[in-house]
Amino acid sequence: MKSPKIDGSQLELFAQDFFAALEPAARPAPPAQPLFKAPPAPVPAPTPLLSPPSPRAPDAPPLRRIQLGPHQLEFELRRSSRRSIGFMIDDAGLRVTAPRRITLAEIDGAIRAKQGWILTKLRERGERRALRQEKPPVAWIDGASLPYLGGDITLRLVPAARSRCVFDADARELTVGVVEGLAEWQLQERVRIWFQAEAKRVFSERLDVYAARLGVTYRSLALSSAGTRWGSCTVEGNIRLNWRLIHYPLALIDYVVAHELAHLKEMNHSPRFWATVGTVYPDYDGAKAALRKRSQEMPVLFT
Repeated sequence: MKSPKIDGSQLELFAQDFFAALEPAARPAPPAQPLFKAPPAPVPAPTPLLSPPSPRAPDAPPLRRIQLGPHQLEFELRRSSRRSIGFMIDDAGLRVTAPRRITLAEIDGAIRAKQGWILTKLRERGERRALRQEKPPVAWIDGASLPYLGGDITLRLVPAARSRCVFDADARELTVGVVEGLAEWQLQERVRIWFQAEAKRVFSERLDVYAARLGVTYRSLALSSAGTRWGSCTVEGNIRLNWRLIHYPLALIDYVVAHELAHLKEMNHSPRFWATVGTVYPDYDGAKAALRKRSQEMPVLFT
């Protein structure tokens, strides 16, 4: 199935309506620094903790605690119909998914059995998060470099009667018309909308390529803004891909696309699943390592 193409004029009208609809009271106060200059350097991140560092959704389940030697670990517990206990570690901390029949004591025992792996992964996540937070944000000025498909494109700011984005693929320049009074946050939103439109276009093309190679059909494509998760796939064939992948090389986008489409044959991460991925993307181990490395090196674009 093919996702609908995005018409450039429709995107521009959407962007114009988006900013016109904002009430003045809802807009952030004007920045103290000159327009489109880099903000102050971020405050160094604190030492990583073994607990979720990010704000949690109001409907999220309560956190549980367990003592692992000198470490007190907080984790999120979810119940499901799965047959075994699963562990997921991301920037939000540890998430445990367990069958409904498993007791809390059995869950704590499973965590203790894997505590070496869990503590190591949590520390690694904390270190990577601290490195990302230490990177200075991109300066939103004429001539700034923005990551696009594994390379850099140059941001060009020009005075204009209408604020719009025009990309010159040969010159690798993204020109944004700057109307009088355009705030820096509005400039960022203009560019973000352009990146998301590019993501939808590129992801749709790559999904069609790999769906044909795997002999599967997906139902829909949606963009996500997840902090650390690159993609997801439901049994109904609804695929979500993180729009920030548009900053990465096409080969890494292809890996995530192949990974999610392979779930339409194997809704798990078993050896059969990885064998399925390997039929269309043999170097999936290399791609996983490259994604981790690139994510650590990626500059902070949108504050």
